[in-house]
Amino acid sequence: MSGAGAPVLGFAQGIRRSRYPRRVNCNIHPSPLTPHRQRIRSVACASQGGIPHNRTVRRILIAECKQEVSSFNPIPSRYDDFAIRSGAEVFEYHAGRREEVGGALAALQDHAGVEPIPTYSAQSITSGGTLAARDFKRIATEFLDAIQSAGPADGAYFALHGAMASECDHDPEGHLLQEARKILGEEVPIVASLDLHGVLTDRMLRHCDGIAIYHTYPHVDFYETGHRAGRLLKRILTGKTSPVMARVKIPALVRGDELITATGAFGEVLRQAVQMEQDKRCLSAGILIGNPFTDVPDLRSNSLVVTDGNRETAVRWAAELADGMWERHESMRAQLTNLRSAVQLALAVDGTVVLMDAADAPSSGASGDSNAILHELAAARYPGRVLAPIVDAPAVQQAFRAGVGGQIRTRIGGTLDPARFQPLPIEARVRLLSDGRFQSESFGSDWYAGPTAVIESQPWTLVVTSRPVNLYDRSLFLAHGQAPKRFDLVIVKSPHCEAHMFADWCGRLIQVDAPGASSANLARLGHKHCERPIFPLDSVQGFRPEVAVFGRSMGR
Repeated sequence: MSGAGAPVLGFAQGIRRSRYPRRVNCNIHPSPLTPHRQRIRSVACASQGGIPHNRTVRRILIAECKQEVSSFNPIPSRYDDFAIRSGAEVFEYHAGRREEVGGALAALQDHAGVEPIPTYSAQSITSGGTLAARDFKRIATEFLDAIQSAGPADGAYFALHGAMASECDHDPEGHLLQEARKILGEEVPIVASLDLHGVLTDRMLRHCDGIAIYHTYPHVDFYETGHRAGRLLKRILTGKTSPVMARVKIPALVRGDELITATGAFGEVLRQAVQMEQDKRCLSAGILIGNPFTDVPDLRSNSLVVTDGNRETAVRWAAELADGMWERHESMRAQLTNLRSAVQLALAVDGTVVLMDAADAPSSGASGDSNAILHELAAARYPGRVLAPIVDAPAVQQAFRAGVGGQIRTRIGGTLDPARFQPLPIEARVRLLSDGRFQSESFGSDWYAGPTAVIESQPWTLVVTSRPVNLYDRSLFLAHGQAPKRFDLVIVKSPHCEAHMFADWCGRLIQVDAPGASSANLARLGHKHCERPIFPLDSVQGFRPEVAVFGRSMGR
């Protein structure tokens, strides 16, 4: 280990502002202070700790805004790339689904005298490029208007991702928290949940009372994280805690198999955090590794510990987690095989070969239209049956015009990111057409790929979608009648999947070094905004954990 030592204590109010200018002016301003909003503030301020004592039922506002972006995807995300729900339909959607909102509701409804109030939800259909300024402005306005119009509040829970970025604000979640704080007032507790790929900022920490973070990768604890956030909020509401948050910045962007929490080095650190949460002094603990493709000034890894007011414990534990992460960070880089070698290896394997194309993973923000592996398979004259997903709306339109059984001549790939991918001419027969609506096998979430066609260009079977969709499980394949075990080679556009989906049964799984907006070969991408030096882009010497402490009660 290099340079680990005693933590250096910092203070939130002393942290230097970012030197990076805003690129576009969003011009998002809080709505005027309406009588309704004045009522929310007056109710909150009339009580101790933001809990009005003139009502027996405590009203908890629930809101959601989740998206992860790749700054290296040339196609900006738009409003239409989100599933928008408001009011009662927020809870209707989450009923029976094991996501964060469902977990928070279970925790809050288990407490007598609490009334969860649905307000607004914006869930991205999948990750994507940087969110266009006008589209972020629209989502932010709708989100904040829903908070403002929800009526008196005793608390709020926000399900956020943490790795959004817009053309006009590198920290959209921080903006939402800041403006929600203006609406709700200083005394009303706000608790958020974040993906462990979230980018943690000072603005987020200043306006939250507590944060809960995923503990698993691949992520299987959405519901549990929401439940932990709900329990944290309940403790604040009952007056049993006054949270203190301690954060350490870790100059590392990590990838690779060691991030798999069930088996890898990252899991060892997160198990420390889980153990900390068993201590009654700890409200939440975890590591955020950031999304390496969200190139913003605050991109890095962070340790975060929330305690029940015990500042010294929060500082010590945050430093311990940061040291544990730094001790292991060198092992957390992807082991990649170049395209030509990957195809040659595939030729020698008995059983299904899985080529993991993390560089074009829509769930990480890539465009999904890479045909790089197909080009290499064609060049090598690979003879086996191949199953692959690809985004190509014009090819889908041709398939629909031809109909099932029809023949098409088209060019596949490179429709969204032509600087990286050159279209590949093929002739194919249309085998299946669909509206592209299906449910995730992982969590039952509604996914939408747009009009979709299954086409065969021997020996390839291509599931061609009109828009990017999550590919971290087998849902797209299975929903369109394609069983991966029936193929000799399957292209999977995700950095990792749960082991039973591919790794446990395939003949060989190969992580491929291909071009794309979410390449684990981070030096390919060209980061411009994240603070330097940072591993693995630079040599980082002498790391020593510096702890910044945040707490809503500290400023009162």
